[in-house]
Amino acid sequence: MNKKTVLILTYYWPPSGGAGVQRWLKFVKYLPKHNWNPVIFTVKNGEYPVLDEGLNNDVPKGIEVIKSPIWEPYGFYKKLTGRKKNDKINSGFLSEKKKSVFFEKLSVWIRGNFFIPDARKFWIKPSIKLLKTYIQENNVDVFISSGPPHSTHLIAKDLASIFKIPWIADFRDPWTNIDFYNDLLLTKWADSKHKKLEKSVLENANVTLTIGETLASELRQLGAKKVEVIENGYDLNDIKLDAISLDDKFTIAHIGSFTPSRNIASFWMAISELIKEDESFSNSFELKLIGKVDFSVFESLEKYELNSYVNHIPYLAHDLVIKEQMKSHVLLLMINQTPNAKGIVTGKVFEYMASGRPTLIIGPTDGDVSKIVLKCNAGITCDYNDVVKIKQEILQLFNKKKEYKASINSYSRESLTEKLVDILNSLV
Repeated sequence: MNKKTVLILTYYWPPSGGAGVQRWLKFVKYLPKHNWNPVIFTVKNGEYPVLDEGLNNDVPKGIEVIKSPIWEPYGFYKKLTGRKKNDKINSGFLSEKKKSVFFEKLSVWIRGNFFIPDARKFWIKPSIKLLKTYIQENNVDVFISSGPPHSTHLIAKDLASIFKIPWIADFRDPWTNIDFYNDLLLTKWADSKHKKLEKSVLENANVTLTIGETLASELRQLGAKKVEVIENGYDLNDIKLDAISLDDKFTIAHIGSFTPSRNIASFWMAISELIKEDESFSNSFELKLIGKVDFSVFESLEKYELNSYVNHIPYLAHDLVIKEQMKSHVLLLMINQTPNAKGIVTGKVFEYMASGRPTLIIGPTDGDVSKIVLKCNAGITCDYNDVVKIKQEILQLFNKKKEYKASINSYSRESLTEKLVDILNSLV
């Protein structure tokens, strides 16, 4: 039986590190087992927040990867905000140092109003031209575009229209409902443009794919004609549960970017009170922050006198991150304190659960990620302002009065790829 071909448009691809690359890297890893040949279209010189060369090991041998150059306006942005040429651009309005308020606001205004849908807009036309030639010379059965950046969707929309090929638009995050959308200082014209483009994508895609039920419902309301949910997950090959011993200290670890909207005062207050009230906890506690941390978080740590308890590791390769998770006693998940909080399903929660360590969520107790963790018996959620419960849950974990044995087989990357294959097969 001849394999069918799916052309996947994604900005994030190895050597890009971070969360954005994992979803489609893992789908591509397992698709060939199901009679689908994935072809990747990505950038040659992307402005990635982090790099992880080790992720190249997950790319199946023989997979075709088409790379196209891109011009991005980050050189101008770096000059405007006083950054060095080689500085990486952080996502989610994370700033590791205090910046000039005026120039920071100016750069945000320019970003939101001139670069629509995003800073990768200059990739759209050259990509369409290149891929038109490729498709004329090669068989493609289905398009998939993964955003953000949502420029990928605009490339796929034009190609799907020209060639009448089925198209899946994958929304890893929202577009106009993303947590920082209202921080972009948009004019009425720019806001209208964003919403018009978003609507055109949702109305034209044969299938809109996303990561959780809340976001799926929002996309339907915005005009998507068919929405399917495939969560992010974990790769069993990344997890070796019998190989790691727990840290000597009682460690609570936060993995990934610690943005301003995740800087939740009640957690710092709870930890501070526990340190003052419980000597054994004070002598044993360590907070591991693995990833980039906004300066506001460090200000909070200083305010609550927690600096001496912090071990900050700015970046680790993915395989080393997994090891640190498995060594930690508790894994901390701070849900962005934003209007769309209930719909946030951060990808790292699945690797948290797979590591066998309890997950402590600070966020809405009725959010999508809380429901997943509760269903899997993998941890507990404390509401943003519930200092008493946060203290109680941490003490129970510290004193080993509470254990969690997660059941998460349905979220393995292999199982999730089977769901994707069902969708692909329904389109051809």
